[in-house]
Amino acid sequence: MAHGAFAESSSWDTVVTLLKRHRLSVVSAAVPLRGVAYDAAYISDLVATVSGPVILGGHSYGGSVISNVDRGSADIRGLVYVAGFAPAAGESAQALSSKFPGSTLAPTLTFVNLRTGGRDLYIEQAKYRAQFCADLDDRQSAQMAAGQRPILESALSEPAGPDPLWKGTPSWFIFGELDRNIPAAAHRYMAERAHARQVVEVVGASHVVGISHPYATAKMILRAAHSIHRNG
Repeated sequence: MAHGAFAESSSWDTVVTLLKRHRLSVVSAAVPLRGVAYDAAYISDLVATVSGPVILGGHSYGGSVISNVDRGSADIRGLVYVAGFAPAAGESAQALSSKFPGSTLAPTLTFVNLRTGGRDLYIEQAKYRAQFCADLDDRQSAQMAAGQRPILESALSEPAGPDPLWKGTPSWFIFGELDRNIPAAAHRYMAERAHARQVVEVVGASHVVGISHPYATAKMILRAAHSIHRNG
């Protein structure tokens, strides 16, 4: 499971708990958020340690990461995009989020200049709930805002690699109707292009559909897992 920008691995906690009840082995990775190629190489190395069939899950930018995982790194049987990007060759997260109107992320961002070059992006804490997780309560959203992990600015404009994993690998998509980071129209477009096995648009849900609707998210991942077992 790969989280995206402005979140961290604990964002999968409830989904992980639900999946483990069904005896699935789950890894919630800490994605470096340094760039698509760099992060995909890291996840490729991680999944190479897993024996047996693998389902990759990705939230937001984490979807770009799993789309660029090395096909030969593991026995990858399916991809689950949880409000996640599914870029084609050469596409960036930034380009996909602006392909359709509706994203309000840019004005909420603040940054930290890095001595090593470039800058890290955060969502301003005062704007975090409205932008990122409007369907969570004040306490939880404030905690997430304080603990959010930044993404290197250049990662969002980095083009995807030449061989997106969703081409030839079964995929499932779940996203929120009221996603303010990635417009719902962009999710629908990516799901249709990937010939997704199932697409679920959760009415009223925000960008963090995996947190606000963990049962629906876990159900989709379980459906993907059952599908690969049925098909050998």
